[in-house]
Amino acid sequence: MKTDSSTSAAPLRGLGGPLRSSEPVHAAPAPSPAVVLLEEAADLLVVHLDFQAALETCERAWRSLASDVQAEEHAGTSLEVKCSLCVVGIQALAEMNRWQEVLSWVLQYYQVPEKLPPKVLELCVLLYSKMQEPGAMLDVVSAWLKDPDNQSLPEYRALADLHLQRVLLPLGRLSEAEELVADSVAFCEEQWLDALQAIRMARQQQKHEHPGSEEAQKPNQAASPSSLPFLYKLAQIFHRIRDAMFSSLYRLPVQD
Repeated sequence: MKTDSSTSAAPLRGLGGPLRSSEPVHAAPAPSPAVVLLEEAADLLVVHLDFQAALETCERAWRSLASDVQAEEHAGTSLEVKCSLCVVGIQALAEMNRWQEVLSWVLQYYQVPEKLPPKVLELCVLLYSKMQEPGAMLDVVSAWLKDPDNQSLPEYRALADLHLQRVLLPLGRLSEAEELVADSVAFCEEQWLDALQAIRMARQQQKHEHPGSEEAQKPNQAASPSSLPFLYKLAQIFHRIRDAMFSSLYRLPVQD
């Protein structure tokens, strides 16, 4: 079969006109250094179980984000990367039994509690609650819940309920618990009824037990909706954030 030389010599034509060999072919954007470091940190954490190296890699990624002038152009992806770095860093610190450092480590990057991503705040509450130190999260979560910008987030109600079950009730802060429940923004009707019942039970328990006893400080902790083992819960959150982060990365428009 003969080939028409005039056809083979003609430039390929697409929707944008002739494609000449001198024109660049746009490929998918290369991941940013922070994304590469995030992948490396996750690999060190999960595969190699090198928790110190995973933590240090997360910190390198944070420094990379701070110096990345393009990060502002893709703010959504940058936020997902930051959140994922926190998830890896929190688990690395927990694995090294340095869980007491988690809150200060996270806040050095977000500066104020109100700016913490909901998933990061959730992990911190679960960790400090599991380690029987819910008081460390009292002011942090309270400040986050009072911020007007956070009250419009879809995770707000779940975090309000987590604060009630994992922080306020175990600490016996029943007046603060009642104030939180009275806030119609924080609870739907079903949650409101369940929360009132939990507070009522906690108050009855306080009346029947000696004030300050160890058991009085832990009312209804087993009734919490987030009672999965901590690391299993963390792994679930990490995978959700990771999948969302990479899907948004590949949807980024190609720049000329």
